[in-house]
Amino acid sequence: MSRIIFLCTGNAARSVMATVIARDRCPELEVRGAGTFSIPGLPMSQRTRTALANMDLADPFHRSHQLEQADTDWADLIVGFEPEHMDYVRRKHPEAAPKTGSLPRLARDLSPGPGDLTSRVGLLDLANATSAPWEEVVDPAGGEQEVFDACIAEIAGLLDSFLPRVTGNTAI
Repeated sequence: MSRIIFLCTGNAARSVMATVIARDRCPELEVRGAGTFSIPGLPMSQRTRTALANMDLADPFHRSHQLEQADTDWADLIVGFEPEHMDYVRRKHPEAAPKTGSLPRLARDLSPGPGDLTSRVGLLDLANATSAPWEEVVDPAGGEQEVFDACIAEIAGLLDSFLPRVTGNTAI
């Protein structure tokens, strides 16, 4: 079973959205969320909760979590939402850089499964990849509900491409 961490800044919006959607669509995956600058133990934002509810999804037990060494050791793949997330892993957890990439890049470049995820991720040479502006999923923090709804729609669309590449299941 593949293990994925979705990594955003506060673990209150983007990573929460991706984690809940991925768990719903692919129960065969082990999925967690974390933040690069998170205050542990906080619930997701109300606007994140509403955006998820609008998709008939929820995670009433979510509490924010700061990315730690145990997380990077556990994960087969760490998926960020902006260049700073990959930079953070390279600074704080350099051993995990080869398995850390942006959701847009992975949705586009990860070769489809089946097969060993670790090997397929390794082919991307993520530790040496240069992040580009097109790889950012803009943080909705501080925005109105419409901004959160647009963000979750963007994430769901990227997951439409990413998740089949991870699982090999094109029926997701």
